[in-house]
Amino acid sequence: MTKTRQGAALLGQKSSLPASPDEAELDIVPNPRPSESYLVRFAAPEFTSLCPVTGQPDFAHIVIDYVPAEWLVESKSLKLYLASFRTLGAFHEDCTMRIALDLKSALAPKWLRIGAYWYPRGGIPIDVFWQTGEPPQGLWLPDQGVPPYRGRG
Repeated sequence: MTKTRQGAALLGQKSSLPASPDEAELDIVPNPRPSESYLVRFAAPEFTSLCPVTGQPDFAHIVIDYVPAEWLVESKSLKLYLASFRTLGAFHEDCTMRIALDLKSALAPKWLRIGAYWYPRGGIPIDVFWQTGEPPQGLWLPDQGVPPYRGRG
């Protein structure tokens, strides 16, 4: 499981890429507005992992939406965490769920969802979606903005 630490330890520092998600650390910082329900979105349009069978790279456009409770994830640590998957051999479903469950564990958000829009392998795009439950009432929840596969562009 990915480690979590409080504070922005990586921000403003020279940082190397973790060798794997197990070596990555997600930095969390206090939410300045924990009584409000607002959406935070991260989009990683160039996410990469490896096929566990062939070792060839797999690519995805990942969209992470969450409603913070007490904690926010610091963006540089998230960027390094996501980049650490580049050397991980895992199926699309496993990568998607690893990210979702690591963030759920680190943040204990009011709500979280992930949309992983994988580019075709063997001619078939595999998209993986997960969320913690119903979003908070009254939350503005925009579309994730990733078109159905038609070259995704």
